[in-house]
Amino acid sequence: MIDCTQYRRAVLADPQAESPELAEHLAQCQECPAYRERLLRFEGRLTRALRIDAQVSRTRAEVPRLRVWRNGWLAMAASLVVALLVGTLWLGAPRASLAADVVAHMAGEPEAWARTDVAVPAVDLASVLAEAHMRLRPDAVMVSYAQSCLFRGRHVPHLVVQTDMGPVTVMVLVHENVTAARTFDEGGYRGTIVPVPGHGSIAVLVKGEQGDLAQVESVAARVKDAIVWTG
Repeated sequence: MIDCTQYRRAVLADPQAESPELAEHLAQCQECPAYRERLLRFEGRLTRALRIDAQVSRTRAEVPRLRVWRNGWLAMAASLVVALLVGTLWLGAPRASLAADVVAHMAGEPEAWARTDVAVPAVDLASVLAEAHMRLRPDAVMVSYAQSCLFRGRHVPHLVVQTDMGPVTVMVLVHENVTAARTFDEGGYRGTIVPVPGHGSIAVLVKGEQGDLAQVESVAARVKDAIVWTG
């Protein structure tokens, strides 16, 4: 089945696009139906604005010269509406889902998934976490990988903690707010994104068939409880 990124790329090119793959994803995704609905509303507004522009142009050709100035202003106004709507499409169109962006980020750091009993040096871990104004309670989790990664234009802590089911990735997304916990299973990864009131959210995920979502949610709760915010 296609993922959110593939679905949104297809409907952004053609909001009316239909196929069995698109329909299957739309039926199972919680976020993409709203995304498609917003694109369809935009397309309707753009069509109406273009129709107004065409009508004004025809009227301008039919009325006496003394009224041309008035229709000229109407044409200009219609053109501005079109320009504003196009700007809305590029600047205000919904981004790919947060889960899809988290999954896409994973492809760039395959070395993070190693099973190991070697922890990141405390000084290195502290340096990565300090950028997010946080630290972890001592001995709460064993962190085997810690990097400050660029995600949606911001540097965020990217950690891997070792658990009974293997390595689990944790991304502390202090600039990404969610209203409720969201689970996902796409692109070969499964996980959850949980809100942290006042501090964005954290994404916790595993690779392939490793573990199940209940175990992932348990790890997410443990990591969330282990965080001490310093700012």
